[in-house]
Amino acid sequence: MSRLSSLMIVGGQWGDEGKGKMVDLLSAGFKAVVRYNGGHNAGHTVRFENRRFALHLVPSGIIHDEVICYLASGMVIHPTALVEELEMLEREGVQLGRRVRLSPRATLILPTHCALDRAREGARGTNKIGTTGRGIGPAYQDLAQRRALRAYLLADRARLRDAARAVMEQHNHELTTLFEVEPVDLDAALDELDTAATRLGPTLEDVGAAITAHMRQGEPLLFEGAQGVLLDILHGTYPYVTSSSCLPGFGAASSGVSPKAMGPVLGIMKAYVTRVGSGPFPSELEDAEGERLRDRGQEYGTTTGRPRRCGWFDAVAARYAIEVAGIDALAIMKLDILDGFDRVKVVVGYELPDGTTLNRLPADPDLLAQVRPRHQELQGWPTPVEGLTDAAALPDLAEAYLRHLEHLLGIPIVIVSTGPRRNETLIRGNTTLAQSLRPMVTPTL
Repeated sequence: MSRLSSLMIVGGQWGDEGKGKMVDLLSAGFKAVVRYNGGHNAGHTVRFENRRFALHLVPSGIIHDEVICYLASGMVIHPTALVEELEMLEREGVQLGRRVRLSPRATLILPTHCALDRAREGARGTNKIGTTGRGIGPAYQDLAQRRALRAYLLADRARLRDAARAVMEQHNHELTTLFEVEPVDLDAALDELDTAATRLGPTLEDVGAAITAHMRQGEPLLFEGAQGVLLDILHGTYPYVTSSSCLPGFGAASSGVSPKAMGPVLGIMKAYVTRVGSGPFPSELEDAEGERLRDRGQEYGTTTGRPRRCGWFDAVAARYAIEVAGIDALAIMKLDILDGFDRVKVVVGYELPDGTTLNRLPADPDLLAQVRPRHQELQGWPTPVEGLTDAAALPDLAEAYLRHLEHLLGIPIVIVSTGPRRNETLIRGNTTLAQSLRPMVTPTL
């Protein structure tokens, strides 16, 4: 059995798939974890014993004392939010030392970015995208316009203040003239930024060089993506997407290493599907079954607290995600939430009002919003899977559901989550990847 040199973890749906638990579970087997996209709009929940950590920027591997956590160049970082997260971890007894390291090439989110995000979303009226209002989009916009501030300025506070004031003055002009809202208090914003820089300056490190050094020494790396493939800026249900790429290829670009250095891609998907915010959602259940999924799964956003829209597993969308992200195998999360359903359904096709059938996610979101899902129905399992850690103990009907998903998707399901805690997990099958993951997971369980 070969040892993994690296592993990519990517969400295979509209985010909120359970990546936090999976990174926490697996990261003990890796020297370092690299977060490569997005910002504090992401929310990864980790449960350990009776403790719950809601992480937004720091990789979930931080809970393991020996794991180094890198924030890569493709991220957008709100300095105060990162400081608050570090302080929360320290209050909870997590020993940080120098284990959190920030790329000097990452983009900084300023208070005026957040104000612009809220103003722009408010101006959309009924056409809201569903942004978290945390400045992610405006920060990436400034990056594309080549006026963004990068994290290396955190080490030079005087230069940071001058550069931030100049950019925020432009933002305030837009806020007052285009949206007719109050400007951000720049003196207060600069003081906040200065305070954060004092804490974050020492965390700066060339992430690409550090990752390359780990690889040369044969130290395995785990790459953690935020959001999910269907929220990708290019390949998701645009414009109802996030502002960065969620694909493994962006992980290489963000981290500053060759794509050839990346290992297999483990896709994370729920046994059903959820979505937060606006946008087409073909399998959405707006009935008692949808409410049951939401209540049983505690489907409320880690970042926003908003109730998630819920639906049956969508094999059409899942196949698309597998294709564009190059997913090699799956971890199926929250299988236990389907315990007790007499019947479970899977979306296997889309039908347009004129009778045309679609077997692939279209680029046009308006077209996707018109489709009616075609379902296959399977028998539910009366014996619960909750808390199981042995694949051999899975009820036959639950195993049949997993096998049916494998048949529809064409790749193996190697991990199944049967509850929110680390130990409520099982490794399934004897594929090469499953065999590589088993020794990492078993000591943790």
